[in-house]
Amino acid sequence: MKFSLPRQRFYQEINRDDDNIDLAVAALCIAWEEYPELDIEKYLNTLDTMASEAAKKLPAERYPMRVIKALNEYLFDDLGFQGDRDDYYNPQNSYLNDVIDRRLGIPISLSLVYLEIAKRLDFPMVGIGMPGHFIIRPNFEDAGIFIDVFNGGEVMFPEDCENRLRQVYGQPIRFRPEFLEPISSRLFLVRMLTNLKAVYISKQEMSKALSAIERILLLNPDSIMELRDRGLLYYQAGRSVEATQDLERYLEMRPNAPDASTIQQLLKKLDR
Repeated sequence: MKFSLPRQRFYQEINRDDDNIDLAVAALCIAWEEYPELDIEKYLNTLDTMASEAAKKLPAERYPMRVIKALNEYLFDDLGFQGDRDDYYNPQNSYLNDVIDRRLGIPISLSLVYLEIAKRLDFPMVGIGMPGHFIIRPNFEDAGIFIDVFNGGEVMFPEDCENRLRQVYGQPIRFRPEFLEPISSRLFLVRMLTNLKAVYISKQEMSKALSAIERILLLNPDSIMELRDRGLLYYQAGRSVEATQDLERYLEMRPNAPDASTIQQLLKKLDR
């Protein structure tokens, strides 16, 4: 399979051990496909500079709450980062270069900026992929606190996280402890790409949605639903050979799927 240069670098990055994946590099590779002239090193240097500036605000005694307070002050007060509530589904909110330039983003992309600065300050933090919302926490045993970057770095405790989910969904949600478990680097990137996929499908920009799915499948080749969706987008694009391969494989892996009869009908059309 022949990849473009951005896709090649993305593929190289995600084929490291999960702990060694550079999320900033991988996220910028995602953006590179949208912005062919994008300079990855420029934005990595920007993150380095931001971390150096943030370091000047750190207290002498680096207790977690004091570090978080200093990072919040730098990112949200000094630089003006904030959640984009007015145009949440703007695809720019999912591209790291745009988030850095515009100081606007969605929970996961703002969290990535925070995580990357914290990493450069040797203050380990991890992403928490709750359903419908993304937060972060210090990577210390029994840290017990969580940071909602979309909401200005609000410090939360587990019960606050449960309340936040109720707010996101607008109804009571059965909360499970695994909602607060750290997310792997690969799943972090899958979630970023899933957001882009949904945005582009809603905008009927199917070629860009397909590009997102292709990269999700590089991260998780066993994702049956993404395989199906890629087949459906291939079908819409008139790429009958690729569509047939994906949809036939989907039925082989999920013969009793609820949509099996619909997929079989599509395959019959493709076979004409």
